Formats: sequence, structure tokens, C-alpha cells
Amino acid sequence: MNADFDTYQLSDEHEALRDAVRTLAEKEIAPYAADVDEQGRYPVEAKEALEKAGFGAVIIPEEYGGQGADELAGCIVIEEVARVCASSSLIPAVNGLGMTPILLSASHELKQQVLPSIASGEAMISYALSEREAGSDAASMKTRAQRTGDTWVLNGTKCWITNAGESTWYTVMAVTDPGKGANGISAFVVHKDDPGFEVGPKERKLGINGSPTREIYFQNCTIPADRIIGAEGTGFKTALATLDHTRPTIGAQAVGIAQGALDIAISYVKERKQFGKHLAEFQGLQFMLADMAMKVEAARQLVYVATSRAERGEKNLGFISSAAKCLASDTAMSVTTDAVQLLGGAGYTKDFPVERMMRDAKITQIYEGTNQVQRMVMARSLLR
Repeated sequence: MNADFDTYQLSDEHEALRDAVRTLAEKEIAPYAADVDEQGRYPVEAKEALEKAGFGAVIIPEEYGGQGADELAGCIVIEEVARVCASSSLIPAVNGLGMTPILLSASHELKQQVLPSIASGEAMISYALSEREAGSDAASMKTRAQRTGDTWVLNGTKCWITNAGESTWYTVMAVTDPGKGANGISAFVVHKDDPGFEVGPKERKLGINGSPTREIYFQNCTIPADRIIGAEGTGFKTALATLDHTRPTIGAQAVGIAQGALDIAISYVKERKQFGKHLAEFQGLQFMLADMAMKVEAARQLVYVATSRAERGEKNLGFISSAAKCLASDTAMSVTTDAVQLLGGAGYTKDFPVERMMRDAKITQIYEGTNQVQRMVMARSLLR
């Protein structure tokens, strides 16, 4: 495990990007966040604003029509959108998750087929690994893919698919050789118009209500043979390599949610008076704010270190990627809970965004590997 943690520096371009995304988020995303949550509707305003500004998928290389930004820039975009609306931050986050296997392992031809439409904003991509009986134990998946001439035929069901029904493309893991366990899993790209592909009803959820989560079904779903990502049997390896790059992006989302809640709490305690003085003058509450800010900053630094090391392709990323995701998501849950507490009765109402942020924060401890799984990954790395 590399102990050198002094491993990134924000450039002027990163700071300019943060300013641009923050301005856009406050002006074009924040005003709709409460309604998106309340109505459980897709954040079309955010999608249009992000696409128009080119912030939907900044890490796509220039040769495929993208901006060629680094992964740290991708994290900054997600963080700043999540600061005002977690549901909207899943637009760049899930694009990143869905296309990372393609960036890591696909042929040039497949990249050319899929990435330009995502770069232009014309399409989005989702990621399909989990099944009802194969969540944390993803290698026990049942979805099958069989080669038939110049096509692959997929059968099975994937669940908890973020932005399903809104995405055009789906990166799908399926078993191609049942006798080989994890080495018998391959990765594919499915298009929403492929015959035999269907999308299920929306799940009813605690948070991220603006981002649809659905099952997707493959019933003799037939795709061209060239839509396999990498070699047959390498899909699970690609999935694990993907998580090393994308777990820090969930950390970035969590940091954004926590920062948004902290900002609101600070503003509130400076204005609200009790016992003849502002809440901000009570030392007990000052200490709460100090602890919240300390945790947010620690989480942010760890996320930036993890994503910078993934960008450089360092070995043994498991520990740092899991640590970043785990610390940041635990921080988001803790900070949003404290923000609700600092706002008191007002914090428990929908008049303020902190109750929404608290509900949205919870999923960051669960998806892309529960925090219990992250701790297993870290422990294995330490004991190896």
C-alpha cells in the first residue's frame, strides 16, 4: 500500500471548473431540487443545463468527442452538483460508472460506437451488475449471455439500475461460461432499442427520488457480437477495476451532500436567535460545526487523493478507493444528521433542504458496495 498521501494538487483549471459548476448548480439546478424530490420526477432542468455546459461526462477523451478532463475534474463536477441536488449529481456520476468499463477495456471500435453520443449529451449510459440474489456477492449472478453466430443473446434480470429508462446505453455483466465462476463473466454494451430489452417499474425509495431506479429485463435480448467489452471472461475483472475508479466518485457525491448541509447549517445558526443571542454564539453548537467541517474536509482530501491515484493507474487501489468512498459516505450521513439537529424543528420540515440531504446521504453508504464491503476490502488489503 502506497503511504505517500501527498499525491494531488488542484490546478487553476480545476478551480475554474468548480466555480463554473457551482454557479450553474446554484442557478439552474438548486431551484428545482425540492420539486424533483417531492414529485419523484427526473431532473430534466439539470440534465439540460449540464449537457448544454458540457458537464455531463467531462472525462471522455477528446478523440471520442469529449473534453478529455482528468478524473479529479469528474469528481469536482459531481461534488458541486450534489451540493445542491444529489439526484442531479447522478447524471454525471452514472455516466462515469457506465462508461468506465468501456474506457478501460473496450475496443477502439466499440468506444467509437458508444462514447461520442454520451459526450454530446444525446445519450446517457447506466451500469448493470447487481441482481436480487447477487448484490454484494456479484460473482454469483445468474444473467446469461450465449454466443450465436455473429450475435450474443442475453437472458436474465438486473436490479437497482440507476437512471434505467432514461439511459440509452447499458453496460451489462453476464455469465458466458457457468463453470468458471468469476472468470466466466463477460461485459457487454446493450442499447435500449435492442430486441428483447425491457425496463421495469420505478422503485419507491427513501432518497434520490429524482433519479429513477429500476429493474431491467433481458428476454432473448440479441446484440451484435462486437458489443462485448474486452475479451470473453474478463468482465468481472473489468467490473472490479471500474470500482477502483468510480468508488471515489461516490465519495465526491457524498462530500457534496455533506458540504451542502454544512453550508445551510452555518447560515441558519448565524441568523436564528434563542435566549437573546444567535445560535452561532453557543459553544456546544460551535463544536458541532467544527466537527462537521473537519470531517467534510478530511473526506474531500481522501477522495481527491484516491481519484488522483486511480488516474495515474497506480497498483493496489482497492484500499484507497474503498477508504475514500467509506469515509465520505459515513461523513455525509453524520453531517446531514447533525445539520437537521442544528436546524431543530425547522430542519425536520421540508421548508429546508437538510431533511432531503439526510435521506439522500443514506444511499451513499449502500451503493457501489456497502460500507461493510468497503471495510472487508480494506482489511484484506491490510492483511495481504
